[in-house]
Amino acid sequence: MRRAIIALIASIIVLGCAPQLKENEYNMDQENLTLATIWYQSSPEVKALYYQGFNIAKERVVEYSKQKTDRPKAVVVDLDETMIDNSPFQGKMIETGKPFTPEMWGEWVALEQAEALPGAVEFTHFCQSVGVDVIYLSNRTVDEQDATMRNMEKLGFAFVKPENFFLKESISGKEPRREAVSEKFDIILLLGDNLNDFAEVFENRTNSWGQPIVEEYREEFGRRFIAFPNPMYGEWEKNIYNHERISDEETRFKLRRRAIKAF
Repeated sequence: MRRAIIALIASIIVLGCAPQLKENEYNMDQENLTLATIWYQSSPEVKALYYQGFNIAKERVVEYSKQKTDRPKAVVVDLDETMIDNSPFQGKMIETGKPFTPEMWGEWVALEQAEALPGAVEFTHFCQSVGVDVIYLSNRTVDEQDATMRNMEKLGFAFVKPENFFLKESISGKEPRREAVSEKFDIILLLGDNLNDFAEVFENRTNSWGQPIVEEYREEFGRRFIAFPNPMYGEWEKNIYNHERISDEETRFKLRRRAIKAF
């Protein structure tokens, strides 16, 4: 009996000394991001798709660089999930159960820890070798430019200079900035993970999710538009939530389920 009591006391002491679970370790509020983030971070298919996209982009650059134009030529590229990988930020959202906030995003940018996506750095140097500029047109804010440039310099990107960055001041729509680039350059190619990275026409997706617009411009993909994979976030999410800001996770869960097609 005495031995049993001693064993019980010992087990209580051991349990009391065991490390406690993190407060949010099983918070499910951002669980919908989990599979997409794992796929993006770890699947070889993602790496293959980026190499494929940049290989096609190189072919187009060679083709278009031979054409005579009055202005110098440029390729316009998005940054996040096009040239640099921010999936650890999604990982933090999953870990904490917290949704996106500008403050949380700012903390991530300030760390300057985004990694280059497969083939991205090499692509910028390839463009440089054939006399084509790379313009970084992103909805990172102008306040984040210095940290972004330091991050990209450490990664070895070409064209990391202020005049090649067109970041967001107040308007999210990219068309005014593309027009500003066009005043100096002939834009021969656009790269992005969001259709809005290519042209203003893709911004109005209506209830059809923008599918008819893609069909209309089908010949441009692989020719003038190079699209990269991003299942974690994007403009497409707005159709799930009826273009409304919904903070209640239960409602968001129901709307996600409602958007699924099943037999």
